[in-house]
This record gives sequence, structure tokens and C-alpha cells, in this order.
Amino acid sequence: MSLTVRLKNIGILKQAEFSLGDLTLICGENNTGKTYATYALYSFLESWRKFIQIPVDHDQISDLLTRGVLKIDLAPYVEKANQVLAEACQRYPEQLDKIFAAPEGTFHKSEFYIEPSTIHLQDHGFKNETEINQEPFLIASKEEGSEELVFTLVVDRKSSPGIESIFAEDVMSRIIGNAIFSNSFPRPFISSAERTGVAIFRKELNFARNRLVEEMGQADQKADLRELLFKAYQNYPEPVEDNVNFTRQLEDIGKRKSFIVKEYPEILADFADIIGGEYVITQNDQLYYLPKGTRRKLTMVESSSAARALLDLSFYLNCIAEKGDLLMIDEPELSLHPENQRRIARLFAQLANLGVKVFITTHSDYIVKELNTLIMLNHDKPHLKRIAEENGYQDNELINADQVKLYIAKKALMPLEEGEKRRKRGHTLIPANIDPELGIAVSSFDRTIDTMNTIQEEIVGGRVSFVNDIQILQEMLVDRLQVRSEQHGQGRPSVELTDLTSGTSVKIKGLPPDSIVIRAEDFENPLAIFN
Repeated sequence: MSLTVRLKNIGILKQAEFSLGDLTLICGENNTGKTYATYALYSFLESWRKFIQIPVDHDQISDLLTRGVLKIDLAPYVEKANQVLAEACQRYPEQLDKIFAAPEGTFHKSEFYIEPSTIHLQDHGFKNETEINQEPFLIASKEEGSEELVFTLVVDRKSSPGIESIFAEDVMSRIIGNAIFSNSFPRPFISSAERTGVAIFRKELNFARNRLVEEMGQADQKADLRELLFKAYQNYPEPVEDNVNFTRQLEDIGKRKSFIVKEYPEILADFADIIGGEYVITQNDQLYYLPKGTRRKLTMVESSSAARALLDLSFYLNCIAEKGDLLMIDEPELSLHPENQRRIARLFAQLANLGVKVFITTHSDYIVKELNTLIMLNHDKPHLKRIAEENGYQDNELINADQVKLYIAKKALMPLEEGEKRRKRGHTLIPANIDPELGIAVSSFDRTIDTMNTIQEEIVGGRVSFVNDIQILQEMLVDRLQVRSEQHGQGRPSVELTDLTSGTSVKIKGLPPDSIVIRAEDFENPLAIFN
């Protein structure tokens, strides 16, 4: 299952396109659009069923109500799937103001399109059970290898008057849409950058209730209380609210067990080491963090910021994770020591390898470089196997370059639009090259690190000297290097340097006297600095 997403005029992003891999990263400086891309994708995957509209023949509804069984060939619907999806993508931007909790009209020029891989109905089965008053009354199912969807009415129509209204076109449309697209879009889970605060105030964060109380307190006696009750309240982007709502329900969620608990307990053991303890819910539905090696029970307020930052991820992995999910984490490095940032990168690779897709935004060079290591070690070469073993890498942590997608959020030239004569610069996502041998290069990280290293080398003497005189150079390397210089008039000297050990010579013409830089490591091969 692969997805390609195209965005236009969404927040600061002028135009962008990206595809999902087993592990997808978006890097970039602050305020370059990473979160806009993340939230736009998450919210579509969370709500696509609302926007899919498939016309249904009313005669089919009548047949189902009369006979109790209806069989539909899905092949004709699949032929129109691209058109149906394109129309859904046109409806979706109308909700972006609400999704981002933005003023009305903020996203009126936005465009969103998502393209799944080819739909193969026969590759998967499907089952949907619809209930009335918590009692099943309609089952829709499709067997693997078949393109036929079977509806079965499981209640007596006489005992359920008014059932015709339930089988309106939108209900049948929803079920058919689910049967066609449910295997094309992953189930998303998001861990927002606000999660550390959410962990502390999770019980107090009821957005709708708080806003309602506030407005009721400000309303006059003639205010329509029913209107207030049914008004939609939203102060935060929907992905953040979903994150809050998940965290508020941990006591119930904690009673479930994910497939990772049953099939891959060693992954959870590694994750517990990253946390430095475990989370427990008592019989009184109280949540605590237990640091490893102690008997202390800490509330989230008392716990470290790292323990709070990993709270929702822990409950996701232990309780609700499913194969085929898309785990989305905004800045997974929050509050983590560099060593734990490396370890969380290895966790992501493990999840990707066992079938949980991972999507992250990050500023962490540690995470990117650790993923580099996992890519570079994933080759059948003796010295790489030795390095992996010596450094504790497991086979299930190694990942192929073609499993990883990385994009840099930055400004770049945009394609010409209709009516424009010159290309303009705007924020976009640039795909990074990922080499199977060398891994990923993120220039913004490398540039910053190189600058810091240069400054520190100069401070502590990593650069031995700026040699302003040929004689000084000769004195420094008197036993290894023979230096001959020639001066022609007022011009700069030409220099011939000979390594007395190897007999190799280098001749440099017009050498600026202040340009030779000697580093400590150059003494092993003095001529290397001039080649």
C-alpha cells in the first residue's frame, strides 16, 4: 500500500508533493510547513469516509428490504473509484478551517489530493456490522478473492418499523465506500508536539465543556441554551484534540492488548528501557509512572518530561497498535537524551519492518544519522556484520533504503502557474536522495554541525596553526617535509613540498602565505592538505 499526497496553499506550504514509505520523515527549519503537511494528511486519513459519496440505486435498497439479502458486484464501482476519490478530495479542503481551528476562510484557496496505489479488491476480505441500539441489524461482507459484496438484513423488518429511513442512500454509500477504500488508507494515530502538556492536564482538558461553560457564563437571560449546547466548540486543531481525547481515555485503553504484546514483546522491552520504567493503571483507575529500580509511584506531574513525552506512544504500542497503521509523531525527539533519540530511531525501523508504517517530523540529527546507520549496515558484507554485532544492532532493526522516504521543508522555486511569467519562491517539500551505501544527507543539519565544529576546533586548537611563513612550515615538519620556495618579483611565492618518507612532491604556484592550514590529523600524511 503506497500513497502520494499533493498539497497546495495549505498554511505556509505553497505547493508540495510527497509519498509515504514504510518510514517517512519530514525535516526542515522551524516554520517551514512540516506540521501543516502532517495535520492535513492525518485529518484526511481520519475522516475520509465523510467525504466519499457513492450513488446507490434505490431499487437495490428496496430489494434488500424485501428479500433480506442483496448481492452487489463492486467492479463497476472500482472503475469509478478515481473519480469518487477526486470529488472527495475537493470536499475535504472545505473542512480545513475547522481542522486547523483557523478563522473562517483561511484555507479557501487550499487544495488537497491523495492517490492510493491500484485498488485490488480480491486481495482482501471485508466485513461491516451496523447496529441499532447496540443490536446488529445489517451485515455486509466480502470474501477474499471475490468482488461481490453481500448485504444481509438480520432483523425482522416488522419488528423494526421505520427501517426504510435507515437505509438511505448515504448509509449504503458509506458501506460500499468502506469496502472499496478501507484497504487503501491506513488507520492513523497521531502523537502531537503538545503531548508533554497533555500528559499533565489530560483530565482537565475537555475543550467542548470548558468553552460551553465560558459562553453560558457570558450569555444573557434571553440566550438560547439549546443553541449553545449544540454549537461546535473548538480551540485547537483536530489532531491535537484527538491526541488529548486519546490520553484522557488511557484508563479504558489500557485494558486492551496490541499484536505487539502478543507477537513482539522484545520490542516493548526495548521501549521500556528507553522510558526508564513503566506506566501502570491501578484498580482505582489512577495512572502512575514507575521508574526502573525503584518502588516509587509518580504521577504525571511528578514524572520527567521524557516520561510524559512517551506516554501516548507507550499506550499505542501496548494497547491498540495494528499492522497496517500509520503512526504519526511530531518531533519524537522531544525531551529525549541523544542516546534515546538513537534508540527511538531503531524502534521506528523495527515497527516499519513488522508492518506499522511510521511518519515523523524531526529536527534531530541523531535520529536521521541513526537511520543512516541502519540503512548502511543492511548489506551482506562481513565487515558490516561485524560492526553490527559489535555495536548491538539486531537484524530486525536494519532497514532498506527503498523503505525510507525523507523530505526537506524549505523555500524553493515553484512551477509556473497560469498567467505568471516568472517563477516564484515558496515553501515546499524537497525529496532527499537516499543512497543504499551512504544513507541520507540532510544539508541543513550538516551545515549547522559543520559550523559548530569549525568554531570549536578554532577555540580548542583543533587547527594547529595558520602558517604565515614557509620557514615555519618547514620547522614544524623538519623530519618529514622538505620545503623549497621561489620568489618571483613582488608576486606570491611558489612552493615545492616533498615528503621525505615517500619521495612524493607537490608544487604549488602563487601560494597565498596565509592559506596553509595544518590540522593535527594531517601529520600522518602532510601532503594530503595540498592535494
